[in-house]
Amino acid sequence: MYQRLLEHLSMAVLLLDGELHVRWMNPAAEALLAVSFSRVQGVSLGTLLGGDESIDQVLAKARDAFHPYTQREARITPLNGESLTVDYTVTPLSDDELLLEIEPRDRLMQISREEALTTRQETIKVLARGLAHEVKNPLGGIRGAAQLLERDLAEPALREFTHIIVEEVDRLRDLVDSMLGPNRIVKHKPVNIHKVLERVRSLLIAEHPDVTISRDYDPSLPDLSGDESQMIQAVLNVARNAVQAMSDAQTPMPELMLRTRARRQFTLGAERHRLVSEVGVIDNGPGIPEELKETLFYPMVSGRAEGSGLGLSIAQSILHQHQGLIECDSRPGHTEFRLLIPMVINCTGEAS
Repeated sequence: MYQRLLEHLSMAVLLLDGELHVRWMNPAAEALLAVSFSRVQGVSLGTLLGGDESIDQVLAKARDAFHPYTQREARITPLNGESLTVDYTVTPLSDDELLLEIEPRDRLMQISREEALTTRQETIKVLARGLAHEVKNPLGGIRGAAQLLERDLAEPALREFTHIIVEEVDRLRDLVDSMLGPNRIVKHKPVNIHKVLERVRSLLIAEHPDVTISRDYDPSLPDLSGDESQMIQAVLNVARNAVQAMSDAQTPMPELMLRTRARRQFTLGAERHRLVSEVGVIDNGPGIPEELKETLFYPMVSGRAEGSGLGLSIAQSILHQHQGLIECDSRPGHTEFRLLIPMVINCTGEAS
């Protein structure tokens, strides 16, 4: 009876013998560790977790002291090679039996990061809108005063100065508008993401013929619901940012890869979606400096002296309008941006 209850638990449960060999595991443990019980019955836990000795030491200590032990946010590596962050608890049942409960933390940690990122983005958007309002009002007055002054100036040379004032005011106004990101309503239509990527690829080839741009597409991906022109803008902003980083660092053989994958039963923020399109933009550049990683998608934040710092912020805003988001992993020689977009968005604008 108790075994039937354990088999229906969503938490991974393993029963180990006194030598820390697998005696039994429930289906949740099979799914988490990507192995079948019949394959690993009698196998040592260390072998099952890729030779990790740290968890063996914890379990041996709990066994010898006959006392439960819990470890938070431990890293384990199952036989499939995919590293996982988990909480685990070991409970000695007898001298020859230990119960091991494992709860994955990766998705919960990711959801927490995504919610924090979304909250920060919304806060920045509110601040930016308030700043834009305060800046654009005096800009309008300056522009109008310059135009009135121009009418009273007889010398063409002096009028040239008023032209400069008007042009600079217009430039600042456009910059403020850019800080706010796309402001037109998203028109959801079927969008072929590979058509979007091919358009981006053709633009990048024309702009940067020295960069090798490869493709790794999943041809089974269905159309997603969104605004094609905005999706082109979002991907292009991310890809241009990557290419520029490689150019600034003078990467010897700059390479950019555009990749698509499907994620099933994937959680974005606090909402789970049946199908999510993942667009990967991967480069072999210098990587993102540690001090920029936390503020990467903030407006006006840039690692380049001449950069506006708006490209990634606008891309993230476009993804938010499509109920998606952008993730980033970076180390020297490998930076990957992942644009995650729900495949289906209903008529109310909510992704499903």
